[in-house]
Amino acid sequence: MSARGGQSRTAGRHRWLRWLGRFVLVLFLIGCGWGLYVVAGPGPLDFAGGHLASLGTQGITDPSGVPAALKEASSIEKGAYLARAADCVVCHTAPDGVAYAGGLALTTPLGTIYSTNITPDPETGIGQYSDQQFLDAVRRGIRRDGAYLYPAMPYPSYSYMSDGDVLAIKAYLSSLKPVRSATQPNALAFPFNHRRLVAFWNAFFSPNKRFEVNTDRDAQWNRGAYLAEALAHCGDCHTPRTAFYSLNNRKKFSGETLSGWRAYNASQDQDSGIGSWSPDDLRNYLSTGHANGRGTASGPMGDVVDESLSYLVPEDIAALTAYLKTIPAAKSEDAPIQTTIASTSAPHDESARSSGALIFAGSCAGCHGWNGQNPALPMADLIGSRAVNDSSGINVVNIIVRGGQHHPRESTSTMPAFVETYTNAEIADVANFVTARYGRAGSHVTAAGVEQLRRFQ
Repeated sequence: MSARGGQSRTAGRHRWLRWLGRFVLVLFLIGCGWGLYVVAGPGPLDFAGGHLASLGTQGITDPSGVPAALKEASSIEKGAYLARAADCVVCHTAPDGVAYAGGLALTTPLGTIYSTNITPDPETGIGQYSDQQFLDAVRRGIRRDGAYLYPAMPYPSYSYMSDGDVLAIKAYLSSLKPVRSATQPNALAFPFNHRRLVAFWNAFFSPNKRFEVNTDRDAQWNRGAYLAEALAHCGDCHTPRTAFYSLNNRKKFSGETLSGWRAYNASQDQDSGIGSWSPDDLRNYLSTGHANGRGTASGPMGDVVDESLSYLVPEDIAALTAYLKTIPAAKSEDAPIQTTIASTSAPHDESARSSGALIFAGSCAGCHGWNGQNPALPMADLIGSRAVNDSSGINVVNIIVRGGQHHPRESTSTMPAFVETYTNAEIADVANFVTARYGRAGSHVTAAGVEQLRRFQ
């Protein structure tokens, strides 16, 4: 009896241990699921709520594709428009390089990544990609050879694109002249130089899901959402990143600093974002890169306007505007805009003798004016500029070093680069003078800070 009783107690302990193990496993899985929710966070469109329907659902207006004027165009013409909307040329063209031949150095927290050749060259480009391989590269970040692309390529956003739009872009790219241009090896530190690790990142942060129509919103809003999230991938610059390099959509569009430039708050916050902008302000800024009293696009945003947004038809700009005006307000450290106009004459106090004031008098006042306004060239206005009101001075320094980098088709004027004209200390001085005189709070840029930003060239 005692032996059988001992066996019974042993079996009971084993059953208890098995149940305990199962309970711990369940808790672990719940913890992993909760951790995944916390780390991955909401998707880019979750803020809108509403009922969702798949693209192509009967009776639902499909927001994908090209505008009405191009519905009967060829696949190549449609692809040209969509490639513009997706801003492909900016990242896949090196300075002074051939369009779409790759080679642009993208500076990321992981190291330097070089963009690839997407001309139809069969050896170094996409000439041998099948339709499915191209879909996988654009929407899943997987190359023809099975290797993973790094998420500097915005495939988590492009994953929302329809099959037809991706393949139209392929048709357009395949119509270009092939360019033989091998991709330069990336300069990434261990362990980021191991591409296979991207598979784990994708499991958490790359949705690989198509855009769904929000049936509680109108057709214009859905078109704007598709343009902003699937094609233009606005969040990749304007949404803060987590420690895992994923988009933190809990602070959607509240601003981020990437590659040495500040992408400012584009949420509807009244002070730090664009909540006080009228629809006309926003439409003008998106289509021309300038809105009176709001500033002028430069740097990466200038490139986006020049090579992408300025080519969109007015109804698509209106759709983008309608969508952006619904983004929830998210406060950031971006300062409210100072709109007070400075004196029309040069300063006569101690600041007039500073290095920054003297440089401004000799090289800047002629275009920007001592009062920060140019009646003949509003794009040169300093009053109302977000960059001038940024106490970090980061974008002001970049603009002084690199020039305006925005070349609106209706204007022949652009700000020259002063990288070879002044020393780092002099550039810091003029940046500090400009932000103090025309902004809400002066910056405290140093020569070392200028040197650090110049490394992003």
